[in-house]
Amino acid sequence: MTKINALRRFLLACIHPASTSPVHPSTTTATATPKKRLSTSLRDDLDDPHSQHHDNQAEEDSSEPPTPTAIAPPSAPPRPSKTMVIGTIFGHRRGGHVWFCVQHDRLNTKPALLLELSIPTSTLIQEMRCGLVRIALEFKDDSPESELSRCPLHSVPVWTLFCNGRKLGFAVRRKGTDQNRLMLKTMQSTTVGAGVIPSGFGSGPGSGSEELMYMRANYECVIGNADSESFHLINPDDGPGQELSIFLLRSR
Repeated sequence: MTKINALRRFLLACIHPASTSPVHPSTTTATATPKKRLSTSLRDDLDDPHSQHHDNQAEEDSSEPPTPTAIAPPSAPPRPSKTMVIGTIFGHRRGGHVWFCVQHDRLNTKPALLLELSIPTSTLIQEMRCGLVRIALEFKDDSPESELSRCPLHSVPVWTLFCNGRKLGFAVRRKGTDQNRLMLKTMQSTTVGAGVIPSGFGSGPGSGSEELMYMRANYECVIGNADSESFHLINPDDGPGQELSIFLLRSR
């Protein structure tokens, strides 16, 4: 009898299941496992990569040294003026001194500059055999207020002469004579060359009986400023490499 009652209860339970109390939707939602959602709000505890990038950039900008203010460069000194002139070195073969004549036009027999150097002609020939000749004419004015310190450089009457670093006397500015003009007229057709002029043409009185040696060429005249000027021999393309320069320097 007991077995029959137990079987009956089992079958009734299968046919009529036990009713369960209704579950309120809110209860289900409350007991359900909460889902993880992405927050769209900005959090202070997280480092924003964009803000970090801007911070780093601001630090780099602040660490860079300030750009110096552009300063205008000082005005450059004027460039030296360069012109082409005709230079003639001449002198008597025996016992004569060297002369240097500058012409801007070979047809004009009036020299722009005529200097008598105390170098014997034979001494200059020996110096030229080495291939390098530097003649420096220096004028030192101890009185800055004197007229010679303000006059044109070609108007200086007397210069101290140095040849290849050795002091060899003086150089004197001269005015062209009739003999000088006759000699230059004879060379009008010669622009570049060297030779000997027969007796009768001289650089001064009492010297017409001796032959006159000359070397005529183009020179580059470089004017540095009011106190410096130089003449540099320009060798022909097919000529020997003779280097000859004459410098005029006025110091105060």
